[in-house]
Amino acid sequence: MTPQQYVQDKAARSGSSFYYAFLFLPAPQRAAITAFYAFCREVDDVVDEVSEPGVAAAKLQWWRDEVAAAFLGTPTHPVMRALQPHQAPFGIGAQHLLAVIEGCQVDLEQSRFLDFAGLQRYCHLVAGVVGEVAANIFGRTHEGTLAYAHRLGEAMQLTNIIRDVGEDARRGRIYLPLDELKRFEVKPAEILQRRAPWGYSDRFTALMRFQAERAHAAYASAMAALPEVDRERQKPGLMMANIYRTLLRDIERDGFRVLHQRTTITPLRKLWIAARTHLQGR
Repeated sequence: MTPQQYVQDKAARSGSSFYYAFLFLPAPQRAAITAFYAFCREVDDVVDEVSEPGVAAAKLQWWRDEVAAAFLGTPTHPVMRALQPHQAPFGIGAQHLLAVIEGCQVDLEQSRFLDFAGLQRYCHLVAGVVGEVAANIFGRTHEGTLAYAHRLGEAMQLTNIIRDVGEDARRGRIYLPLDELKRFEVKPAEILQRRAPWGYSDRFTALMRFQAERAHAAYASAMAALPEVDRERQKPGLMMANIYRTLLRDIERDGFRVLHQRTTITPLRKLWIAARTHLQGR
């Protein structure tokens, strides 16, 4: 299997909304974003799939060393071999890749966030930086496009956090800021235990509505920051935004029943949203 086949399979198997946006890109950009996305998945899988913290930390350090090797021209992993040719043409720097690894290190070292400032730093590492790299790959002519992409990445990460409250709780993790749980009188144990009727209450609903409103505000802020000159080039990002915003609205309509289920969008619906965005340009 070639490095290019490896990253293509990695992206396709993920079932991510990102994959559907990639389909509309020209071949060079599609190859670059697929390799970059595969890198993000590989690093994220270290935390999700390795149960021993010491082993996971060692694996993250291995990835840091592999990033250094890639920028010296000697990568060994198929993901880095696939990504290396795209580093210079699309402005992918070692600092971008190391930021993603640092975000996964945060996941490894803490399972709670005291306040939104701490959560926002995490979102910057695992999503904001990713958005900036993606914007460079898609193509941009205006510096303001980076601010749009960073904000959009954070908005999508906030949506992920809302969707995955129950799934994260099963892993002993709570990404919702603890001071906001306290403000809405929701105890961490209520989320972690998910007791019948699955821990749902008016307090929990109010907490989640607050989270959703913040995510919506982040989407609106991102869209307002997108320079019109780059709108056509940034269509793939707009496709992802529309898929994620649809997911967020679905969760809202369902009453934030996120403790016992993970709301998803079917592949066909994702493709339809992406195609509609491609045609409408927004």
